[in-house]
Amino acid sequence: MCTGIRFTGTSGSMYFGRNLDWTQGYGERVVVTPPAAEVPAAFERPGDLDSAHAHTVIGMGIVAGGVPLYFDCGNDAGLAVAGLNFPQSARYAAHACSQPGAVNVAAYEFPFWIARNFSSLDEVRRALSKTTVVAKPVSSDLPVANLHWIVADATGSIVVECLEDGLKVWENDVDVLTNEPDFGWQRTNLRNYLVLTDAEPATATWDKAQLAPFGSGMGMQGIPGDYSGPARFVKAAFVNSHYPAQESEEANVTRLFRTLGSVAVPMGAARMADGSSEITLYTSCFSAETLTYYHATYDEPGIRAYPLSACDVSGSEPFFAPAA
Repeated sequence: MCTGIRFTGTSGSMYFGRNLDWTQGYGERVVVTPPAAEVPAAFERPGDLDSAHAHTVIGMGIVAGGVPLYFDCGNDAGLAVAGLNFPQSARYAAHACSQPGAVNVAAYEFPFWIARNFSSLDEVRRALSKTTVVAKPVSSDLPVANLHWIVADATGSIVVECLEDGLKVWENDVDVLTNEPDFGWQRTNLRNYLVLTDAEPATATWDKAQLAPFGSGMGMQGIPGDYSGPARFVKAAFVNSHYPAQESEEANVTRLFRTLGSVAVPMGAARMADGSSEITLYTSCFSAETLTYYHATYDEPGIRAYPLSACDVSGSEPFFAPAA
């Protein structure tokens, strides 16, 4: 389970983040990939940017065989991407597409490919029209993960899903993504909750009885409170859309962590079939305003900051950011 959101502050700068919910971590750390990093690609892609033009990337992940495997990341142009669990519906191509002009990307490298090569959502949209996502593992030790992705910049966000009938790009007007079912279903399901309001309900009259509300918050009667993908989608969409726009970096980072905190999973509330519990392992935030990556973990909830400006990106390989 996971939840991702995106919004802008009063200046128009984007803030992007996610909860990563799972039963165990993978040794993930904050990874920085310099533009000159020599990262092996799964397929030949002549259109990929060279080291003189590629973007610097920062985000959470692991490094395997010199390849940064980002769970979520942002780049020096203010573009961000996150992969969220999509175990039942994801259908990647079994083989690379051989048609002229086709661009093949392995699922494991998709976030890094996006962040390294593109500056804006418009560029991503154009590139995806000829892209095939292939079920190729990075190694025999790391199987292919079934994911879908939210990609965002200051102008908005999209959702990218590989479905039975091919790659689908959804325009995401609620700036939220969770897990199953597909984004189209989740977006339609919001119509079941259109009566929700942040306002205090007025006193109602039932014949002779006057029924006054107990207090604020009663306009949200009926919002789901479980930790399923549909429930988290509804709650995150409501909170994200109703949170007032903020001005400062601190206030916007607080907004992101508070919003994602409303759907964070505590231990014991979401057990798997094997008895293990899913929890929110970490929450992250990428600020396109300051190009800073923030994160907090389940056991260490204090927010740590990793400004890209504090990283030496003159090297030729991905590296773990120094501890904040």
